[in-house]
Amino acid sequence: MKNLCRKSRPVDDPYEVWQNGHGWTWHVLKKYQNPDNEAKNPYARWFVAAKSPMTFGSWEYGDTYVSEIKEYGVRTDIDIDD
Repeated sequence: MKNLCRKSRPVDDPYEVWQNGHGWTWHVLKKYQNPDNEAKNPYARWFVAAKSPMTFGSWEYGDTYVSEIKEYGVRTDIDIDD
């Protein structure tokens, strides 16, 4: 399976958006592995822009474990009308 999210994107055009009810937002800007390999790797990571109550409205960029985003967030960019 090919990694369709391997190229970096700008913060205003992410591959996915994840949020939780505590003010956290993650914009997924790059994925390092395809979905099959990512599922087998407990240390899989995404390059994200994150915003939280501790960033005072600014984006912070860096790698985050996929497992943490999926544990604490919900994907919010899915179009349910499809």
